[in-house]
Amino acid sequence: MPTPYGSRGGLAFGAEELRVLRRALALALHPSPATADDVQDCLRLAASLDEATRESARLRAFLVADLGRYRAALPGTAAGYLALLEEALGAGYRPQPDDLAALRALRGNPTAAALLRHCERVRLTALPGGLAAAGQEQEREEPRKKPEERPSTPHPAPNPSPAPAPGTPRPTRRPVPTPGEVFPRRNPATPPPGQHLAAG
Repeated sequence: MPTPYGSRGGLAFGAEELRVLRRALALALHPSPATADDVQDCLRLAASLDEATRESARLRAFLVADLGRYRAALPGTAAGYLALLEEALGAGYRPQPDDLAALRALRGNPTAAALLRHCERVRLTALPGGLAAAGQEQEREEPRKKPEERPSTPHPAPNPSPAPAPGTPRPTRRPVPTPGEVFPRRNPATPPPGQHLAAG
């Protein structure tokens, strides 16, 4: 019998069940007279699949019940609650308002903050109308700022230089000195070493 594989709706098949599946696919692709044994195998496999699907639904129900118990015991069960919520979301669970309130209370936890953003997206996209309605709902939830409340960036006023009064003589520019004026040549008072005349 196929067995549920986790709470995400997966199923695990054995070797005999895979053989029956292959035979059923071959009959569907290439219709041919099926033997009585093939028919019985396919019927048994179909019944087993139905039972495994019901068992998977029961596992999801247990997961959601555990999630509620962990949520009721917050904040002491934060780690277990976040792990269960992540698993439930992967299994197709839609977050409830209680989940959003719990995640907002745990917003200081990075995992909780990331799950809160994911849950808000899931709830918004589940609205009738899809993403378009999600955008409108987000606009309604965000506080609108009045024009006078919007922060304005101050622009510094230009500081023009005062214009000279009419009739004021303009100052004459001083000419740039030449290198000879800055570094004048000087006559050495004593001759450089090595040029003294020998006495006598």
